[in-house]
Amino acid sequence: MAGLFKRILNKFSREKFDWDELEETLISGDLGVQLSMQIMDVLQEKRKSINPEDIIDACRSEIRSILPTDSIDITTSEEGPKVILVVGVNGTGKTTSSAKLAGLLKSKGHSVILAAADTFRAAAIEQLEIWATRIDVPLIKGEYKTDPSSVCFDAHSAAIDADADFLICDTAGRLHTRHNLMEELKKIKRTLSKMNENAPHEVLLVVDATTGSNALSQAKEFHATTDLTGLIVTKMDGSGKGGIVASIANELGIATRFIGLGEEVSDFETFDTERFINQIL
Repeated sequence: MAGLFKRILNKFSREKFDWDELEETLISGDLGVQLSMQIMDVLQEKRKSINPEDIIDACRSEIRSILPTDSIDITTSEEGPKVILVVGVNGTGKTTSSAKLAGLLKSKGHSVILAAADTFRAAAIEQLEIWATRIDVPLIKGEYKTDPSSVCFDAHSAAIDADADFLICDTAGRLHTRHNLMEELKKIKRTLSKMNENAPHEVLLVVDATTGSNALSQAKEFHATTDLTGLIVTKMDGSGKGGIVASIANELGIATRFIGLGEEVSDFETFDTERFINQIL
């Protein structure tokens, strides 16, 4: 994102300013067509007195208007375990993010149980088992290719019996275009609601910040199936990344709740709106 605004400012050093080129630059920065058009509308209103500062201010204002004003925190447990369902496509860092979220909640004094509901990959179960040992959090798992809904049911029962504050269910990565796999998530949600009609309390989609508009497509499909309550955005540690956060919030009203910044457990934190805006602008 920082590179995006550098490119925009460079365009103002030319004798003739090209509005079409500015529009293209905004869209290419992962802000999405809709948000880019909103920013363009604001700038067009000021075109007679436009200057570089106006561009930055307009972008800042538009992005702030669609993002939450305060950092979002889901670390307050309701009566009984608060159930968090973590979903996403393969390769986004979903299993790692589930574990890091558990570590973050534990660091805040909460009791957490992890559920290895990605039963279609033996490696995923092993990966979460390693993470659970590393952060010292109980893990409920099933055998390879066990029905993931049954794992979630057993984990929910265990969380209730243990009076845990949180249950985090890591699910199998799935292509958002595969209808049968998306339907499986509905089954998991129904299973979790059997012991608490409000469960899962959170459905978090993990997206990779570097995938641009594809992340928006993923969010649309998963939201239609699972009613997403928020995002976990990984790979937010590089320059030129992050516009998708604003794009998804603008088009779907889904807020980013957590971001991944690196490989360590500590490289995972609650999303902070003002910090995000200051970093990209």
